[in-house]
Order: sequence, then C-alpha cells, then structure tokens
Amino acid sequence: MLSLTDVVTYYGPIMALKGVSLGVDAGEIVCLLGGNASGKSTTMKTVLGIVRPRTGTVEFEGERIDGLATGEIVRRGIALVPESRRVFGRMTVWENLVMGSYVRRNEPKDELDRDMERVYGLFPRLKERAQQYAGTLSGGEQQMLAIGRALMARPRLLLMDEPSMGLSPALVDQVFDIIQEINRQGTTILVVEQNASVALSIAHRGYVLQNGQMVASDTAAALLKADDVRRAYLGEE
Repeated sequence: MLSLTDVVTYYGPIMALKGVSLGVDAGEIVCLLGGNASGKSTTMKTVLGIVRPRTGTVEFEGERIDGLATGEIVRRGIALVPESRRVFGRMTVWENLVMGSYVRRNEPKDELDRDMERVYGLFPRLKERAQQYAGTLSGGEQQMLAIGRALMARPRLLLMDEPSMGLSPALVDQVFDIIQEINRQGTTILVVEQNASVALSIAHRGYVLQNGQMVASDTAAALLKADDVRRAYLGEE
C-alpha cells in the first residue's frame, strides 16, 4: 500500500533522512520507532508532501505521490493524527470533526453523518462533548478528537505521530486499544512512537530509525525480543 524507497530528505543543508526505505501492506499496523531527532516525524511529513524528498520515491497504492500537494495526498486516502494533537481549540468538537471531512465536502451528507456516528461509536465521550470547545478538553479527549478528525477524511491509510505523548498509562492503553479497533474495521495504520513496548505490542511489523537511517526492521514480535532494541527503547539491560 505504502512504499518509501531510498528517500533522502533535507531541511536546508541538513540531511534528515538518509536513504530511508519502508513498506506498509494493506491491513497492517506498522510502527516506526526511534528516539528524538531520529527522523520519525520527518518520514511522516515526507509521506504527506509537507517536505519533499531530494531523491528517492514515495508510492501509495502503486502510484508515486512524492510530487503531489498535501491536499491531493489526503484526497487519495492518507490522513494524519499529528503530534501534540493540534485540535482547533476555539472550535467545538463537532466543528473539528466536520473540518476533518473537508476533503469530502462534495459527498452526500448522509455519508458524512454515518462517519460522524462511527467516530462517536469509537469515542462516546466526543458525542457527550460535541458542543464543547476543543481547547477545554483534557489531553486524552483531545487525542480522541484528533483521531476522530482524521477518520472523518475516511482514510485507507492512517498516519499517527506519537499518539501516546503526554497521556497517562491508563489513557495510553485506551488509545492503543482504539487503534487496534480502527485497524480491525479495515484501516491500515503507520504509527510513529517513542513508547516502543506499547507500539510493538499491537503492531504486525516495525522499523527502527536512528539519525535518519533505518537500522532495523522485522516483525513486532522479533523486535520485542531483539537485545539492542530492548536496551535502546525498552530500558532493559
């Protein structure tokens, strides 16, 4: 479904991605692990066309997308849950969700209403707070809203950037349970995470980035057992 091949991305004179290759198959949850400044978020931005690769290719469902505008990439079926949620704080929960469906604004209203009900089914708390300003929600509720807003675009591939950031352990478990449910409902997911143990516990496969280079890739189960991954990302000796 998604394929990056030998992607090199720069920020000005600084090489952020150094020949990164990865793939995500339809129906999978794939996690991308790494520490700060490893290139995880840059990989997401490159997929979405926010930054352009200097060399290499990005393909989605067999077609190159690395030259397309971000809006066109979203229309083709990729949506992002951004790091730190970034909800529209002065808009209501309902208005945030409607904004997520903007790329589908010409579709019949009943289809958008069905997707709104799907989001409310996943996140009943959002339905309870539909007319509340997003900026007044708790961190966990804002994360739910960010996920719901992305789902309103009806993506086939959902990109999630650090969904556990700033959440309590109990909320992290809840969010990752929901990620699994979204996947069971048919959405393919690529999740960027520093919390390696929880990401690998739900993923099918994983990749590890370090200083802009891919240093490991395997099944999630194998990465959980790999000594170097356990030392670097799970805090184990």
